Amino acid sequence: MEIYKADRTNVEAASEIFDLYRQFYGQPTNINACTNFLSERFEKKDSRFFIALSFEGKPLGFIQLYPSFSSVAMKTMWYLNDLFVVQSARRKGVASALLEHVKAYAKENNSFSLKLATAIDNGAAKTLYEKHGFVKVTAFDHYVFRTDTE
Repeated sequence: MEIYKADRTNVEAASEIFDLYRQFYGQPTNINACTNFLSERFEKKDSRFFIALSFEGKPLGFIQLYPSFSSVAMKTMWYLNDLFVVQSARRKGVASALLEHVKAYAKENNSFSLKLATAIDNGAAKTLYEKHGFVKVTAFDHYVFRTDTE
């Protein structure tokens, strides 16, 4: 398996697996919208999209980070917003390899932290994240204001 940071030169492979991810979450397939969305991310450089490929060049999974900042630490933080592995590659170390890759990326770039959220009932993901050194934050209550509900 090879993991690399995707950019506009390989937006097709990234869009293919991103579309599968969205379908996993109940969204209809829309490869054109995925390509446009990721092309914009790559152009604006407002996310980091790492893709895992098999030795045959087939997409196995991806992880996407979005930047934020810690004002107190005066450093970049990363939100691990998306992690997906295709069904046929699950339980074969792809998610672990992707997590290790972005942990190294964050350290190499002198980042303050990697943050993520997962569903309360997603025991498998929680186990995976904790295995890789992520700890549950209990010091803060997190809130969200959704603009699409009013």
